[in-house]
Amino acid sequence: MTLLDSLSNVLKQYSGNAAPNTADATQHFDQVAQAAPPNVLAEGLSAVFKSDQTPAFGNLVSGLFSQSTGDQKAGVLNQLLSSVGPGALAQLAGGGALASLLGGGATQVTPEQAQNISPELVQQLANHAEKADPSIVDKASAFYAQHTTLVKTLGGAALSIALAKVAERQRAA
Repeated sequence: MTLLDSLSNVLKQYSGNAAPNTADATQHFDQVAQAAPPNVLAEGLSAVFKSDQTPAFGNLVSGLFSQSTGDQKAGVLNQLLSSVGPGALAQLAGGGALASLLGGGATQVTPEQAQNISPELVQQLANHAEKADPSIVDKASAFYAQHTTLVKTLGGAALSIALAKVAERQRAA
């Protein structure tokens, strides 16, 4: 029996048609995050990012970005940039600031540089990246699965969606 199996009672609350108590979702997410492998959490987060019950991907990433450390900001920015390429920055309002950071052939934003990027620009970049490379949603999900404390800032409703996806995967296993 895996540790995730031991949480089956918690996950059952997120199975089926019953609406779970979103007030408990943060605590339940903590429990599941400690037991579940990162790829399982990433699937749950991908469900959040793709859900029609949550804000758009760009809005969610922007909100997470504003709550992130410098290292986390740089990590997600570098993932987004790898999906759009440097040429796309000119298309974004304020993208020149980001392009100037990448001047001189640099391909990665440092944590210090990332601190100077606005959440609004990240939202635009995430929206553009999602259109250019839909797999960025799964890549961002895998990134955020490594930062579960940050993910909890999404709130109970979003965490309930993630937990429902984990529960669905657990049932199928």
